[in-house]
Amino acid sequence: MIISMEGSSVINLTKYRYYQDSLGYIAQQLNFPEKLTFHPKTFQQTIEPSHPGYEELKLYHEKMQQYSLSEIKAIYTDTFDFSKKAPLYMTYNKFDTQKERGQMLAKLKVLYEMFGLKMVDNELSDYLPLMLQFLQVANWENDPRAEGNIQLVIMIIEDGTYEMANHLAQEHNPYAHVVRALRETLKACLADPKGVSSHA
Repeated sequence: MIISMEGSSVINLTKYRYYQDSLGYIAQQLNFPEKLTFHPKTFQQTIEPSHPGYEELKLYHEKMQQYSLSEIKAIYTDTFDFSKKAPLYMTYNKFDTQKERGQMLAKLKVLYEMFGLKMVDNELSDYLPLMLQFLQVANWENDPRAEGNIQLVIMIIEDGTYEMANHLAQEHNPYAHVVRALRETLKACLADPKGVSSHA
């Protein structure tokens, strides 16, 4: 499913709060895989059957059970490190100039720090697991700046994962399930689901 956020659709902070921990879980799955990444108890405790990404994440786990950890690491590297069609850097293919991209990276860094997330110096601010970590831990309650700024982060992720979701699905890559689960979760955070169109 491809999400297109249209019209007056805005983030619903109540729904977003409900899904914050699960966005952190998805971030863990998109980081370089470790043994604990696939611990079944973590999945069971974080992703309930009613979660919008449950079925996709369940399929993902079932597929990953077929591989050893070293094989999964190779799949991850081939998927995200050696392919320009599935970069984990959400603005990588989105700006005409490095200057424009640099301005957005700087804006994101300031935004993270505004809501309590201190970035490490060696990571770019549009790195998807980092963006999801921010959405998980952002200290936004009672802050009038929260809605617009959190929506900006979500829209960058939505835009950055659109082509990735299609590419990985065509390749029958197991990480396609994680990206689709992420997009379904973001879709569920919208205040006006009528403003979301889905494309096969």
